[in-house]
Amino acid sequence: MSREIDAAWVEPDHVDEILQQWARERPDVDVSAMAIIGRISRLEKVIRPRLNAVFADHDLESWEFDVLATLLRTGPPNRLTPGELLASMMITSGAMTNRIDRLEKRGLVKRERSRDDGRLVLVTLTRKGRKKVDAALVDHAANELRIISALTPAQRAQLADLLRLLHHAVSAQPAGPDDSKA
Repeated sequence: MSREIDAAWVEPDHVDEILQQWARERPDVDVSAMAIIGRISRLEKVIRPRLNAVFADHDLESWEFDVLATLLRTGPPNRLTPGELLASMMITSGAMTNRIDRLEKRGLVKRERSRDDGRLVLVTLTRKGRKKVDAALVDHAANELRIISALTPAQRAQLADLLRLLHHAVSAQPAGPDDSKA
């Protein structure tokens, strides 16, 4: 059941309490970013178990779903090189090899040599893998819709746009502390 939240007024939360404490204790420090970063961090901790529960219902780990879904969404023949998978997953090459090994042992993917270039290995979604990820995808998408059901379609679009903007901006920044103050 959906409960729409009035964006004009929402009950204060734990992050608001933290911001008030900082305003009292260190009014000289701008901690306004904590309103966003704190909530993103707290949301991840609430959302992650809900996502993992759906994956567990399908005998999958979240990383397994990610690999299988990546192969599925590429379209037929649902095949990528390990390097292409690696680029889409943003993990180390060693981790990708381990993941492919584990999925192959479960019969969810298979490795095969490219017909065009025998040096190239391709990872292909098996029929069993496709069946598993198809079923998990339906439940996963419904679960995510439940998670965001308090937002109107317009709020969802706005939040998606703002998060995209923030992601691009943060990704373009160098990691680590601001060296300009040194």
